[in-house]
Amino acid sequence: MPVGVLPFLQSDSFLKRFSRLAIANIISNLMVPLAGIIDTAFLGHLADIRHLGGVALATVIFNVVYWTFGFLRMGTTGLTAQAQGRDDGDEITRILWRHGLIALGLGLTLVVLQVPIRMVGFGLLNADTQVRLAGEAFYNARIWGAPAVLLNFVLLGWCLGQGQGQRVMVLSVVGNGINIGLDYWFIRHLGWASGGAGAATALSQYGMLAVGLVYVARSGAIAAFPQIRASLWQPAVLGNLLRLNRDILIRTFALVMSFALFTNWSAALGTTVLAANTLLLQVITLAAYFIDGIAFATESFAGQFWGAGDRRQLRRLLVWGGGVSGMLGLGCALVFNLWPRSLFRLMTDHESVLATVPNYVGWLLPILGFGAIAFMLDGYFLGLTAGRQLRHSTLSATLGGFLPLALVAHWQGSAHGLWLAMVGLMAVRALTLINAVPQTLQTMPESAPAVSVDG
Repeated sequence: MPVGVLPFLQSDSFLKRFSRLAIANIISNLMVPLAGIIDTAFLGHLADIRHLGGVALATVIFNVVYWTFGFLRMGTTGLTAQAQGRDDGDEITRILWRHGLIALGLGLTLVVLQVPIRMVGFGLLNADTQVRLAGEAFYNARIWGAPAVLLNFVLLGWCLGQGQGQRVMVLSVVGNGINIGLDYWFIRHLGWASGGAGAATALSQYGMLAVGLVYVARSGAIAAFPQIRASLWQPAVLGNLLRLNRDILIRTFALVMSFALFTNWSAALGTTVLAANTLLLQVITLAAYFIDGIAFATESFAGQFWGAGDRRQLRRLLVWGGGVSGMLGLGCALVFNLWPRSLFRLMTDHESVLATVPNYVGWLLPILGFGAIAFMLDGYFLGLTAGRQLRHSTLSATLGGFLPLALVAHWQGSAHGLWLAMVGLMAVRALTLINAVPQTLQTMPESAPAVSVDG
């Protein structure tokens, strides 16, 4: 085990570092919905509501595009954490440059292809002409931020992999703070409406990137580029990296498909059921912001312990992360079960929806119970860069746990059946990942491989 990593492997140090990183991640995560709520408030108070609708429409396109490249953050964290665990500073620098150059290339490609992406995206979405024009104004401004968005994915993953929670929080606060300030200026003072919202979002990403590059420069990664340049694109490393990113991409699309089908088939049950299910999904999303703080910390420490070959601390991490995640998930579900009408009234004042929500709120308990474990283990396997296990688990959950139950529920017109399918999705994800954990502990090498435990 490298001498340089011994201090962070001490138990007391680990618990303190884990708690600090998890709290920083939770605060960073909560900035995202906060900024979204403020953005919506600025647009929602304009005289013409089409701008709010247009931004919502364009955001669907950006969500799909950026979710596609989420592997840039996830893959960077695990690999960086493993290099940190091995005390391999050169590899940490190589990971940043390798992934950063890939992100820059993909971001510039999105800018070049912005017209066909816009045409296909808006062509698949239904909206009247005025709403679509407002959405296109937002899209045309925001798309120029694509290179910064993807580079920020890498920077966040790089900082997380090194356990630098404070930097992650600063980057998030800077990015979202600039976005809110520019929204106020562009929308309220300059009257740029949806186009102003898009420009604010794009510029905020470049502001966040600028701060991130200051951190990079201070780390010495820029000065070290001439020394590591020749070893950046080794064929074996690049092949493993592509396989890892492919597996994460498949895993992400499977999850997106499940939630999209759930929402689509909820719509077939009527507006009231759709609204009630949407509110419950918002609760799941809110809980996920908290649980993901634990998952991100688990991801960072799992990679470090794996890289250092410390099986004992890896077991400790699983127990600690699983326990805290489970309590957060079940606690959130329990609160909404105890006071459903009071809490959901904060989201809507439609009495028909408020009367419907209590019929289904009980499903939050098994969904967030299993989901919390699944989210935490997602972080664990991402830290080990075990993309194959994540891919197999999510495909099994989608095709075996969710889809059969959801199809039956759709045919029968059963809202409870759809929620049972969501339980199936989370339960199969959690159980398949739990089943895969012992093998990772048994096969753990003294010194972990540089890129992926799959091969």
